[in-house]
Amino acid sequence: MIAWGLILLYIKRLQLKNFRNYKEANINFARNFNIIYGYNAQGKTNILEAIFLCASGRSHRTSRDVELIRISEKGYQVKAEIEKSGLESSVEISYDRNEKKKVKINEIAQKKIGSLIGHLNAVIFSPEDLLVIKEGPSERRRFLDITISQIKPSYFYDLQQYAKVLAQRNILLKEIEKNRRLADTLEVWNHNLVKTGSRIIKTRQEFINKLSIKAENNHRKLTNGNEKLKLRYIASINIEGLTELDEIEKNFMKTLESLYRKELMKATTLCGPQRDDYDILIDGMSVKLYGSQGQQRTGILSLKLSEIDIMKEDTGEYPVLLLDDVMSELDGKRQEYLFKSLEDVQTFITCTDRNFFNNKLGPGCKFLNVSGGIVVEK
Repeated sequence: MIAWGLILLYIKRLQLKNFRNYKEANINFARNFNIIYGYNAQGKTNILEAIFLCASGRSHRTSRDVELIRISEKGYQVKAEIEKSGLESSVEISYDRNEKKKVKINEIAQKKIGSLIGHLNAVIFSPEDLLVIKEGPSERRRFLDITISQIKPSYFYDLQQYAKVLAQRNILLKEIEKNRRLADTLEVWNHNLVKTGSRIIKTRQEFINKLSIKAENNHRKLTNGNEKLKLRYIASINIEGLTELDEIEKNFMKTLESLYRKELMKATTLCGPQRDDYDILIDGMSVKLYGSQGQQRTGILSLKLSEIDIMKEDTGEYPVLLLDDVMSELDGKRQEYLFKSLEDVQTFITCTDRNFFNNKLGPGCKFLNVSGGIVVEK
């Protein structure tokens, strides 16, 4: 059943030009399930990547736009035509080797990438998502930052501002080592770092608390109540029991001041959101350290379903869901729960064998065969 008041969103069409292995493609989609199948290395994942690019302004696989350009070409172009509750709109992203990335919304050029946020929300679940658990804090922060930025545009701008302040402060720390008189100018950068960084920390703290509650509920259903999942925010400053922004700011500044000599020696900023982390716990144990492969997959699935729940609540819109070659990784029970959770969500699924979906999806499902960058509806 469709939740009352929620905006139905779906991608009607995707146009690709010189994107990855696609010279040119114009792909029409179904409102519900779109099964994109074919042999490996034919371009299935590239379609999901293009959709996610239109939603977030970045690829989920690389931070370098030049890698998205078709071999021997100068640039790429991706355009998604969207419908929200009967109203049509479009998002277009283009990139040239010699120019900056360009964004158009409804054919109007935008000055900032951040203008894109909120026009198309997407959640992606791919084999790389296991890195959220297996790899270092940067992967987990990246997951948080991409998700929160889609929900809260101000967070995206805070991240950008913080990165600039952090870079300048690190340069200054190196310069102070050569010229101690510059130490007096550090106070201004400390103030800016604390103000912006504290907003980021507070937003992450609130999001993780909400995500933890949703994920615990989804995980309980996925495991028949046999396991309890929790998330724990690990900040580089002490924020335990702190909920007010000014309290976080005070502790941030206090920590900066206590680390001053160490920071001069290392010539880098040693605390702040760029060093934060969070842990995924099952029955009180870290999934990264002690979880089985199955527990790690189920844990990530719980997070992704919770991500959809939060997006629906916070934006009033359904996101689209991108499932990249993950269905075969889930057992029958988890597949069934996943499909039931996606009744009103436009879903894109890549796989090698379309027969896997026989009798599993209802009418209106579209099958798209991909071979060598050519998409054919079957």
